[in-house]
Amino acid sequence: MISSTIDKTQVPLSSISRADLSPFYGQWYEMMWLIRKFEDKAAQLYGQQKIRGFCHLYTGQEACIAGAVTALRQGDKYITAYRDHAHPIALGTCPSQVMAELYGKATGVSKGYGGSMHMFDKARHFLGGHGIVGGHVPLGVGIAFAEQYKKTGNLCITFMGDGAVRQGAVHEAFNLAMLYKLPIIFVIENNGYAMGTSVERSSNVTELFRLGSSYAMDAARLDGLCVESVHCAVEQAAIKARKGIPSLLEFVTYRYRGHSMSDPATYRTKDEVEVYKEQDPILKLKALILKKKVANEAALEAMEQKVKDQIAQAVAFAEQSSFPDPATVYDYVYKQKDYPFLQH
Repeated sequence: MISSTIDKTQVPLSSISRADLSPFYGQWYEMMWLIRKFEDKAAQLYGQQKIRGFCHLYTGQEACIAGAVTALRQGDKYITAYRDHAHPIALGTCPSQVMAELYGKATGVSKGYGGSMHMFDKARHFLGGHGIVGGHVPLGVGIAFAEQYKKTGNLCITFMGDGAVRQGAVHEAFNLAMLYKLPIIFVIENNGYAMGTSVERSSNVTELFRLGSSYAMDAARLDGLCVESVHCAVEQAAIKARKGIPSLLEFVTYRYRGHSMSDPATYRTKDEVEVYKEQDPILKLKALILKKKVANEAALEAMEQKVKDQIAQAVAFAEQSSFPDPATVYDYVYKQKDYPFLQH
């Protein structure tokens, strides 16, 4: 099992300076609370069989995406694996559209055809949700190559789980990113377990950021339960990426639920989970907000109520929406209209 005292010491890219980040505190708190409550509701609805199929929740990892989004700029691209509900929400996708997608409804962000694992929102530069472990990492490299080729000045941040780094395609992607000096940030969201197998049981290298050294890539390991640490690391990595210097960031984080909703998580103890809940990223941020008097309890409660109302609206929207017309099943398979080899 993962150690509850795992070293989260930040290893600097060069020297990560932390300016006053208090202007982001309110934004982070509302964003992380929205993700947490959305996932809690998704779990409840899954139990009621309103949501079907695979469903992988982000509960506990909210600081990873929240800190990244505020460190990047409009136009930067995002791609991740199948634990993907949080990423479009953090980027501003309407929670109602994300919930409708979980329901498989036509009003979903992917028109009901993506489901939990394959969210996609081009307007907000979120290029998926991908179901093949590690298979999306080379796609991130391709996206970064396109940004470099078009001279947009944008980058691609490519998220993956700790299990993905054992895939050969990931290492090919690292190599090409360095060879072509692409504007890319690789992020390992290390929640300690590849499905049910701990990092210690599946990798000789347990400090996963060290894999970057094989490719002479700038790399850092930091506390993924601290949104400030995430923001600062991504901010500096972005400066480098725009100069053609890729980075590998390992966010040491934790998921409170199993790998998916069908996983009882019997490979770890309840005590271990409780230890990590004491380091909850949202509670840590709340304590910081109150300590620095950025907001008071009443203001935070107002944010929390706003989020509850959004979740209620999202569920109502999903419930009232219609399923896709079966006649549209081929509409989003091929770009070419009336593709000649499509069999109806």
